[in-house]
Amino acid sequence: MKKVIFTDLDGTLLDPVTYSYQAVLPVVRELKKKGVPIIFCTAKTRAENEYYQSKLKIRDPFIAENGGAIYIPKNYFSFSFPFQKSDSRYFIIELGVDYKKLRSTLQKIREKTGFKIIGFGDMTIKQVAEDSGLPIRLAKLAKMKEYNESFKFLEGPEKKDILCKMADEAGLKIVFGGRYFNIIGKNNGKGRAVKILTGLFKKEFGRVQTIGIGDNLNDVSMLKAVDIPILLGKNNRWTHKGKNLPLRRIKERGPDGWVKAMRKLILKNFNEKN
Repeated sequence: MKKVIFTDLDGTLLDPVTYSYQAVLPVVRELKKKGVPIIFCTAKTRAENEYYQSKLKIRDPFIAENGGAIYIPKNYFSFSFPFQKSDSRYFIIELGVDYKKLRSTLQKIREKTGFKIIGFGDMTIKQVAEDSGLPIRLAKLAKMKEYNESFKFLEGPEKKDILCKMADEAGLKIVFGGRYFNIIGKNNGKGRAVKILTGLFKKEFGRVQTIGIGDNLNDVSMLKAVDIPILLGKNNRWTHKGKNLPLRRIKERGPDGWVKAMRKLILKNFNEKN
């Protein structure tokens, strides 16, 4: 049975504070030797995904901007499939809404309510770097958004429902990651993107077992769409949305938790069979 891993990045494969990935490198190499695809499924932009793929020497498809688009390397699958765009490197399945519409809607909400909302589009590269802890070179990549706008919501929790309702009325939705709120299209979704890619892997390999690993509430739809959902860290905000999932819990967060999950739940099975 072909195993396929869908993984979040921030607070999962990457350290939540330093963004370091060094601890996962040996396990990534082991998984690659065993032919296990490692699919990034994250709020990060295409440019950020490509950066971390290059550092980890991963050449698999990836899901960017909270399911806004799926990037599939050309010649990755042996058959043709529907897609909306292509370039020299990828076939691109678009699920999200154009960034300009997201920015425009967020601006209208801000004007109507007076809410203190600061999006990445309002910030300079230096400001994004200072606020997120990213180095300048990565802050630049983080601003290269196409299907998702990350923003700070500097209001009390009682106003969050108003924000979400207004986004819904505009045909959009709000999701919360580990550090920022995000406004995305209603058809966006990590879970929807995971299901589409899983279907392609099943067509290619037949029997497939999917593993999802995340650490936050915006990973719920991804974890619902896989066979083995893994949650990292002691997440006290895990709402009813994820309570019925057959979660495997790993108390550590970041690379330590990611490595433990892969060794305990994935690589162990390979070793027991061999």
